[in-house]
Amino acid sequence: MPNDLPRCEAVPIPNHEVAFRIDGRERLRWNYNSAYPRPFFYPLLAPNGGELTRMGHPGAPNHDHHQSIWFAHNKVLGIDFWSNTSPARIRQKQWLAYEDGDNEAMMGVLLAWHDGHDPRELLQQQLLVSVRPAPGAADETLLELDSTFTPVAEMLEFQQTNYGFLAVRVARSISAHFGGGQLTNDRSVEGEPQLFEQSSRWMDYSGPLRGAAPADDGSGGVTFFDHPDNPGYPVHWHVREDGWMGAAPTMQAPLLTTKAKPLRLRYLLHAHGGRYRAERAEEMAAWFTHQPPMRIASGRELKVKHRHSVLVRE
Repeated sequence: MPNDLPRCEAVPIPNHEVAFRIDGRERLRWNYNSAYPRPFFYPLLAPNGGELTRMGHPGAPNHDHHQSIWFAHNKVLGIDFWSNTSPARIRQKQWLAYEDGDNEAMMGVLLAWHDGHDPRELLQQQLLVSVRPAPGAADETLLELDSTFTPVAEMLEFQQTNYGFLAVRVARSISAHFGGGQLTNDRSVEGEPQLFEQSSRWMDYSGPLRGAAPADDGSGGVTFFDHPDNPGYPVHWHVREDGWMGAAPTMQAPLLTTKAKPLRLRYLLHAHGGRYRAERAEEMAAWFTHQPPMRIASGRELKVKHRHSVLVRE
C-alpha cells in the first residue's frame, strides 16, 4: 500500500452506511437507514473475519430491537426508546465529520431522539466514534464511543431502568446458552447468575466463531469497558446467558441531563481473538482511562480548508 494512504478509514457508502476499514479491510459498519427504529453498528468483525455480533435474538422474535451494537433507553420521561413497539425513534440528523488517519478513523454524527408525536426532538445525542487497531495486536479492533446527550428543554430525566444506554447482542455461537461462549467480568467471575445487575469495570463475552483465518483457535469475543469519568463508575450490568450485555448507568437511580451540563458517557469495545484474557483486559482498561477524549472543532477555528468541522483529541 502506498505510504501516503492512511491505514484507517471511515468511508460513507450507499444505503446510509459508513464502513470503517483498517489496511483496506472492513472491521465495522455504521447503519443509520430510517427503515430501522434507531441506528446501529453491524457487523463487528473478529480478527479471523468472523462476526462477533448479530441482528436480533436467536429464539425470541419480540427482541428484534436487539440490533448488534446500539444506543437506546427504556424510560426517557416515561417514553420507551428501547423496544420496536413504541412510536419513539432515534434518527441521524446529520454527520459532522469524518477523519482518516494512520492511528484511527473517526466519525462525528448528531442523533435526534423523537417521541413519535411531537416533530421536535426531545434531545440530541452527539456521537463521536473512533475505530483503530488495538495496541499490540493490529488485527484486533477498538471501537471507542463518546456520547453527549443534550435536552431541548432546560433539563431531562433518564428514569431508573436496566435498559439503556449502550448494549451489545453477540453472535449466536458466542452466547452461553445458544453457543459455547461465556460471560466474564473484571474479577474473572463467570456466568449470568453471578454477574446480573452487578457492577464491574468491564464485561466480556467470548466464545467459538466461524472465521476465514486458518491459523486462529476458532474463537473470539468483545470486551465492553466503562470509563472512569462516567457517572456511577463502575457501571452495573444487564447481562444474559442468551447472548447480550448492556451497560446500565440508570439501574440504581435516574440520571439528569441539562442544557448547562449535558450528560456525557464514554465506552470502549475491544474486538479480540481467542478467549477472554484478564491481563489483556487490564491493559486495554488502562489505555482507555488515559485516552484523551474527542471533540468537534470548527474548520475555520483550525484554519483547515474545505472543512466545516474537524474531529480532534482534546
